[in-house]
Amino acid sequence: MVKIDLITGFLGSGKTTFIKKYAKYLIDNGVNIGILENDYGAVNVDMMLLKDLEGENCELEMIAGGCDADCHRRRFRTKLIAMGMCGYDRVIVEPSGIYDVDEFFDVLRDDPIDRWYEIGNVITVVDAKLEPELSDQADYLLASEASNAGCIVLSRSQEAEDVEIENTVAHLNYAMEKVQCKRRFQNEIIIKDWDTFDNTDYEKLLSCGYVSENYRKMHIEEGETFKSLYFMNLDKTKDEITEAAKKVLEDGECGKVFRVKGFLKDKEEKWLELNATHQEIRTAPIPEGQEVVIVIGEEMNEAKIRGYFS
Repeated sequence: MVKIDLITGFLGSGKTTFIKKYAKYLIDNGVNIGILENDYGAVNVDMMLLKDLEGENCELEMIAGGCDADCHRRRFRTKLIAMGMCGYDRVIVEPSGIYDVDEFFDVLRDDPIDRWYEIGNVITVVDAKLEPELSDQADYLLASEASNAGCIVLSRSQEAEDVEIENTVAHLNYAMEKVQCKRRFQNEIIIKDWDTFDNTDYEKLLSCGYVSENYRKMHIEEGETFKSLYFMNLDKTKDEITEAAKKVLEDGECGKVFRVKGFLKDKEEKWLELNATHQEIRTAPIPEGQEVVIVIGEEMNEAKIRGYFS
């Protein structure tokens, strides 16, 4: 049986960065893995961020969108059947940040998938600096993604004040209460700088498992809550793009923008990854990329945002 892990969390919570570290630990220990990017998105940014993992012990696969939830589920099932024949020891699934976690469990109960795979771990990534004010739909997504987790991992905890972390944990538990789920989190949360993870931390993650929990369901269509605006082939310099991202995050008329991410080139035409939040704007070298900037948020004013990037 192939172990299969689900790494879930909000759009922009840090899932892909976490997977890079989690997968590298497995690869370094001789585990043969496949990573499945299970996303509705039109632009394949996360695959770019994982490209440097590809090699003898790691292969990347992608589900290309889906016109509706049923279509998406069929493609997910078909891809898992194909991957079941590749000889992996473990498969890691990174879904969209807007995702019905029940799809993961339902598909794994289907024949013949249930004869090839067994659920390993469900790990939910939550930003340690979680936005304090979220819509009811966003709170639902937060709770539904965390409810079955064997472990919660806080991203950017090394950058957060103690009070911010306390507020994030409180908000997570409040969201669980809102969906009438009896589960509350404390000991299942790992609060540690990911760069300092050691063997003990990774072994804890690899044995965290999952929890079968009930909660009140809410139907949310893709695009109803968090939305993504894509800007392709911007004829702008690195400084111009980062300044536009800063203004979009600061301008309340743009809506509730949580994150601006993507790729850009520096003066030497080398690729950089862009990751901008209210707390900071960060760029980092990356082997390859594509000219795209993505703005993520709720109730966004598209015309206003496009004005900054035009």
